[in-house]
Amino acid sequence: MAIGTSTGLGSAPAGELGLLPAPGTAGRRMRLQLPRSPKVLIGLGMLAVFLLVAVIGPWIAPYDPDRSFSATASFPQPPSAAHWLGTTQQQQDVLSQLLAGGRSTVLVAFVAGLIATVLSIVIGVTAGYAGHLADDLLSMLANFFLVLPALPLLIVVFGFLKTAQGGHDLLIGLVIAITGWAWGARVLRAQTLSLRNRDYVESARIVGERGWRIIGFEILPNLIPIVASSFLFTVLYGVGTYTALAFLGLVNPNHWSWGGMLFYAQVAGAEQSGYWWLFIPPGIAVALLGTSLALINFGIDEFINPRLRVAGLSRRGARRAGVSGLPKRFVLGVTPVIRQDPAAAADAAPGREPGGPGGPAPGGGPADLISASSNGKSRRWRRGGRL
Repeated sequence: MAIGTSTGLGSAPAGELGLLPAPGTAGRRMRLQLPRSPKVLIGLGMLAVFLLVAVIGPWIAPYDPDRSFSATASFPQPPSAAHWLGTTQQQQDVLSQLLAGGRSTVLVAFVAGLIATVLSIVIGVTAGYAGHLADDLLSMLANFFLVLPALPLLIVVFGFLKTAQGGHDLLIGLVIAITGWAWGARVLRAQTLSLRNRDYVESARIVGERGWRIIGFEILPNLIPIVASSFLFTVLYGVGTYTALAFLGLVNPNHWSWGGMLFYAQVAGAEQSGYWWLFIPPGIAVALLGTSLALINFGIDEFINPRLRVAGLSRRGARRAGVSGLPKRFVLGVTPVIRQDPAAAADAAPGREPGGPGGPAPGGGPADLISASSNGKSRRWRRGGRL
């Protein structure tokens, strides 16, 4: 999906419509537009905290997560000054397990996301660009993995792994990635099909560029937002899948993770007995990690989805440009675009004086915002108010 800076459907450049910044600052503002999104900022901040915990968590843990502080007590102890999040049934510190288990959960999720994204790029983009028999075979492979029941398959695969291998994060991430690449490959294939017949791709093919170079330098740069969104979605899938597998007891029980903490909480009957400190801290950690990834993904979607932006401009940018009367929520199936009035285009022609024959009507703005829907209805806004 190519994201351009031109928004006018008429003959005048978008900069003359007063809807885009000056040419000297357009590139800089376009680069800084995505990080200014509150969703992306909050998501990046939360994700940075989890990455920091994954790196230094085992080092800053107050105790060894396997250390037992009492050989006589048989019930979990509530939070206290010595143990901020209490202890488990084996009298192990919950806070230390939470800090130590973050590394495994984050590492497995990002390894699975990275490997699955690479597979989806290689298979999806190659299938969309090559076409013919290669497209049929690769699409059939992706469809095969799409219909496979992922969790039952992973349960069977992990059943054949040895106990020591059940604690190998890289191997677990690889196994999860095998079941998580197909959806991203289908999306990238569909986008590549729409890009392979563009003029710049045809020009590169005519001048004799090799296929891998066309894919890497002509097609793939236009797919970066979709690749980023697919990567975040796969990481989120890795977090949920690894937590579910550890909760089911399929991961080495001596290898600490947030899902393993939930497994031991279930074994101890924490929910029925009221030992909330055994399952609420790891559950909140998993939920917040998933929320951070989802917020970043939503921010990227608002940036690349034409239904969620006004011709490449955010709502704030549209208001600064003078477009008012925008609805609070766009109708499903409606794509907002910026169109220049024919009178304004004629007035902007060289040698035409403003207000002359064919000029804009008094009180008319230089551009209208048109929202056209597939059912024939349309809603229209003009700079300064709704028509």
